[in-house]
Amino acid sequence: MESAHYFSPSPAGPFTRKPLTVELAGEARRLQTSQGIFSPDGIDKGTAVLLAGVPAPHPKGNLLDIGCGWGPVALTMALLAPASRVYAVDVNERCITLTNENAAALGLANVVASTPGSVDPEIRFDTIWSNPPIRIGKDELHALLKMWLPRLAEGGTAWLVVQKNLGSDSLQRWLAAELDSSFTVTRESTAKSFRILAVRKASHSPR
Repeated sequence: MESAHYFSPSPAGPFTRKPLTVELAGEARRLQTSQGIFSPDGIDKGTAVLLAGVPAPHPKGNLLDIGCGWGPVALTMALLAPASRVYAVDVNERCITLTNENAAALGLANVVASTPGSVDPEIRFDTIWSNPPIRIGKDELHALLKMWLPRLAEGGTAWLVVQKNLGSDSLQRWLAAELDSSFTVTRESTAKSFRILAVRKASHSPR
């Protein structure tokens, strides 16, 4: 199973769980993973840069992980903000299953993984963390971000990690041009060939 097809809703090949031990929120966690998903053997470099380089999520808000994979971002958010509600979305049914199972294994009742269409469209998010699926193509990526970023709550922030050679700078310019004047888009940091972009929604929308 080629990892390039991790964004398929129903990956080919058997769904065979295998154990995975990784460090999340400062402790080793025993989880499960599978082939047919993004980065099945551990935390990929981009996600590691994101988790190491962003401030703690909103402690009691609605949090979102776009493209959850087996769950490293969503699980970390839930561990750091146990009073929050963490929404994890993916089109890959294995990712949804694994994230929900891994959350249950860690006793995290504040995580719910689902398809994007299953999330109430009225919900607004105080914090979004994402290593977005750049390889789905520019049009699909733009549509994905246009779906979720306008759903930031007032005063909320989205943190995106994007590899420099996969278009982080052009994506920053596109976001700044596409989003309305209540949003600001900045490059927060660069590490190991990745950039972290911040998209902030103003506390009060301009009149």
